[in-house]
Amino acid sequence: MLLKSDGASLYTTTDLATIVERVKLFDPDEILYVVDKRQELHFIQVFRCARKTGLVKPETELSFLGFGTMNGKDGKPFKTRDGGVMRLENLIADIDEEMFHKIVENRSVKDQDAQETAKVVGLSAIKYGDLSNQATKDYIFDIDRFTSFEGNTGPYILYTIVRIKSILNRFAEEGGNLEAGTILDPVNDSQKNLMLQLTGFGATVENAFEEKAPHKICAYIYEVSNAFNSFYHETKILSEENEAQKASFIQLLKLTKKVLETCIDLLGFSAPDRM
Repeated sequence: MLLKSDGASLYTTTDLATIVERVKLFDPDEILYVVDKRQELHFIQVFRCARKTGLVKPETELSFLGFGTMNGKDGKPFKTRDGGVMRLENLIADIDEEMFHKIVENRSVKDQDAQETAKVVGLSAIKYGDLSNQATKDYIFDIDRFTSFEGNTGPYILYTIVRIKSILNRFAEEGGNLEAGTILDPVNDSQKNLMLQLTGFGATVENAFEEKAPHKICAYIYEVSNAFNSFYHETKILSEENEAQKASFIQLLKLTKKVLETCIDLLGFSAPDRM
């Protein structure tokens, strides 16, 4: 299992050697392998060998998390326009270009800032598009859909955060105190729904961690974003005449922004100030 008949090493040999090195350097509680799901049998064998030979402590957890393939619209492994293997740097460049055109068309960002904003939003499109799918499942990578500002996409989540930032900035520019007030009882069903969604933050993150399932965080922030946008469309926030109620809305927006920004930070991307 460790060597070929001619004495050459196998993949198993190098994987066992890295286990020895990691135990020596880090003394880990758990070693997690995030690998193509088709390699599961190989790692079952590696883990058994490591246990039988005493390379790891009995209490050290060896875990395998298999992932599916990213496919094109034809259902086959994602490739370039000329049929070659898609390199990550080329995929990022294609996504950034697509986002740049959409941002420029929107005219909400000055041309000199559009390139940088496109990179931030493009990264969200790639990471969210990948992480929003259950890891073990194959999925279709559709650039048009993943870069859309509508639906279950990274750009939609960022657009929601930017919308909240814009409201808070306008409130402050009009002399409002961002630190004043507390969250009062909801005035309508959409606000109640948003508040209920926000209470699920802790349980969602804990569950995603325990099950090694970042797609659950993606599903959660999509629901929070939908809840906020419904609240936004149904509620007069800055034009509310009752100052205590307006302050309550502002505190709710701040909490929503904090929850969404914390979640996207866990997923590995951030939001721009404008889009």
